[in-house]
Order: sequence, then C-alpha cells, then structure tokens
Amino acid sequence: MALTKEQIAKRIAQELQDGFYVNLGIGIPTLVANYIPEGVDVVLQSENGLLGMGPFPYEGEEDPDLINAGKQTVTTIPGSAFFDSAMSFGMIRAGKVDLTVLGAMEVADNGDIANWKIPKKLVKGMGGAMDLVAAAKNIIVAMQHTNPKGESKLLPKCTLPITGVHCIKKVVTDLGVFDITPEGFRCIEYAPGVTVDEIKTKTLGRLVIADDVKEMVV
Repeated sequence: MALTKEQIAKRIAQELQDGFYVNLGIGIPTLVANYIPEGVDVVLQSENGLLGMGPFPYEGEEDPDLINAGKQTVTTIPGSAFFDSAMSFGMIRAGKVDLTVLGAMEVADNGDIANWKIPKKLVKGMGGAMDLVAAAKNIIVAMQHTNPKGESKLLPKCTLPITGVHCIKKVVTDLGVFDITPEGFRCIEYAPGVTVDEIKTKTLGRLVIADDVKEMVV
C-alpha cells in the first residue's frame, strides 16, 4: 500500500539532525513537527514569524493567535521567539535554515520544483518557497507520487511555473524515497507493499533503482 500523508511526514522526520534549524512548508510538511525522533533537538521556524514551533495542539487547547504559515494553530516550545516577517525572511535569505521541507505539484529529474501556481487559477501570492529554495542548505520535497488523474508528478521537465531550479536534493512520496542525482531520480527506498515495477510505471522522469534499494521503515 502507498503511504499516508502522516507516514510520508514520519519518514521525512528521520532526516532531521540534532541542532538543525528547519522550515516546514504548507501541507504534508507541517505534519513533520509531530514526528521528530526522540533525542533529536531541532528548532522549527515558521516564515510568518515564529522560531521554536512545537507540534500541533490537542483539540480544545488551540490558541488562535499561534499559527503557522498555513494558518494552522500550533504550539510553542520553551525559548521560542516571535518576530515580523521581514526578520523571518532575513533569516531565510541569510542561509540560516539548515533544512526546508516543501510540498510540490511537480518535481523534475534535474531538481527543479514547481509548487506555487497553476495557470488560470487564483493564488494569493508566491509565498516564501522561492526564498527557501534559493537559500536553504538542504531541501526535501514531500508529495504524492501521482496527481488525482494518476499521472506522474516526477517528470523529465516541470510543466507548471517554476519555483526554483536545480535545488531539490531528495523527494519522499507515497511510493518511495528518491535522491536527485545527475542520472535523475535515484530510488533508494520503496514503501511497504509497493513494488519497484509500480514505481517505474508511475515515474515519467529519468529513474535509476539503487543497487541497495530497500523497503522503507516508517
């Protein structure tokens, strides 16, 4: 079976390292906050002006004044700080973010990402993703492998407006984990119950199966 959104987030949480400053994008990435491994100390940054974001609150304990960039209620941890978006983006543009996790509508096999606009559909703005992909030290994409029509979202070339070029390092989908390499998507893990043949069928971009490819542990 393909992974749930929560399982995608849980697998990405395994990429967090002690001392990291991490920015979580809207959608699946926000769920990563709930799965930080025990013993790993990271600081979560929300681009709307919060450093030291905690997991989502329990029902009935929400504070409407505490929200992330996706307008979801969040919690804070001891020592957290609030500031304006100008300072927040100053941190991002200065390269202070060790890792950002973003959602995407398309990823190309050369590391391009499209995640901010679908032509002829109204959007409020480009958001912070363009700054993040330009400045973050490492970028991981969390996404569904195919769109609702069953079409691959891992492509030879993005068809939607580009957010950033040659910037994505790793993609975690509901089918597997993929490194971006000069040869294209390199599958290093497959989801439990998913076959390599299924991944090949649903990936339009260049795909290499690692010699030591293994089943994902979530």
